[in-house]
Amino acid sequence: MGRRALQLLASLAGVAVLTYAGYRLLALNATTQGFAYLMLILIIASTWGFPEASIASVAATLAFNFYFFEPIGKFTIEDPRNWVALFSFLTTSLIASRLSTEAKQQAREALARQQDVERLYTFSRAILLIDNSEPFPKQLVLKLAAVFELGSAVLYDRRAEEFHRAGPLEFEGLDEQLRDAALQGTSFADPAHNRVITAVRLGSEPIAGLALQGARMPDAVLQGIANLVAIGLERARAQDLASQVEAARQSEKLRTTLIDAMAHEFKTPLTSIKAATTALLADPNRSSESRTEMIKIADEEAEHLTELIDNAVDLARLDTAQIHLQPEPANIAEIVNEVVASMRPRIEDRVVTVRCEEPCLAMAVDQNLVKLAIKQLLDNALKYSPPDTPISIRVHDDAGAVAVDVTDYGPGIPVQEQSRIFDRLYRSPSVRQVTGSGLGLNIAHNIARAHQGDLTVTSRPGETTFRLTIPVKARGDQR
Repeated sequence: MGRRALQLLASLAGVAVLTYAGYRLLALNATTQGFAYLMLILIIASTWGFPEASIASVAATLAFNFYFFEPIGKFTIEDPRNWVALFSFLTTSLIASRLSTEAKQQAREALARQQDVERLYTFSRAILLIDNSEPFPKQLVLKLAAVFELGSAVLYDRRAEEFHRAGPLEFEGLDEQLRDAALQGTSFADPAHNRVITAVRLGSEPIAGLALQGARMPDAVLQGIANLVAIGLERARAQDLASQVEAARQSEKLRTTLIDAMAHEFKTPLTSIKAATTALLADPNRSSESRTEMIKIADEEAEHLTELIDNAVDLARLDTAQIHLQPEPANIAEIVNEVVASMRPRIEDRVVTVRCEEPCLAMAVDQNLVKLAIKQLLDNALKYSPPDTPISIRVHDDAGAVAVDVTDYGPGIPVQEQSRIFDRLYRSPSVRQVTGSGLGLNIAHNIARAHQGDLTVTSRPGETTFRLTIPVKARGDQR
């Protein structure tokens, strides 16, 4: 039995109970019983609605006639005035039930409108709180489905030509309608499945298509949602453009700073070379030891200049939004040994030990870049540690990654500076006397990140370790 049928039976039962109480138990007069009937009908109308109240009104009128108007026990009325009273009762009960039902309906509609306004407000606040952890359209549709308790929500972004879906239910088969809504501004409704598709417009131009599946909502609410989505998408686009402009501005500023810094760094060895050659030319009769010393100075500064140029070239290669790797199978321990061998003139008599603790199988990396990163770390250790102290390089496994630890026994890096040493051009005030460009660690850090790895530092007075980690995604055949 349906809900409406049960409510009708309950209404008739209420009239029967009230009739029995008024006639048998309380022996009420006609006036009091009429008010009791009217109260019952109003309660029924406000609780269930007009159909139940109208049935109760007719039943109450018949019971009123049968039990409370003379002659009792018959559906006739002796006094004509009672006909007027009975008709007035029936009319009053029907009108009162209709008014009560309409008031109830209006209250429901007002509550629904209030809930819709609250949800639109909540959705607008949620748009403002969207962060950059995931694509903006994806977060937007997730919050839309959550706030309005939708079974499914799909957003087709016209600019990116991407679909973003949210909600527990599948919304398939209407992708073409969504594209049409985004391109042509069309709408589509599927009442059988509680689905609706509408265009998201910015002004008069459609910029996206929005599909919703769930409880039916007024057109004004649907349009409000579309407007908020349009505002959110445009806000995200404006932020992206602002970020691009700021990135371009910062890039230009960084480029200018870098040029100035490199120009300054280039001048230092050039000045020393110029001074040495000028001294040799000015006094050809210098002693053999003096000439050798001057030539040695020029040679060392020329080597320094070569290093600066190499760093500038490497930085130019790495100074892009994305480093393009050329992976090929390589053994990290062999790469480390090759770097140490290539830097032997720079190392001279320093003790550099290389220890591989795990069987180092081949893994796919960009060999040239990894060599460059390890070279920068070893060069950094040579620069900032006393010449009579050893340097150790350890290759080992680190939770699914190959790690290369380069340890020196210099003065260490102050704690407050350890978070900045990978910044481009940053150099500690305590090491200004050591020649350098402030680029080496930044280059190594970028190379590690390009391989989805990392470069970290652990330092205390007397010992500093830089750890380069590269994840082992696939050994030997990474693509």
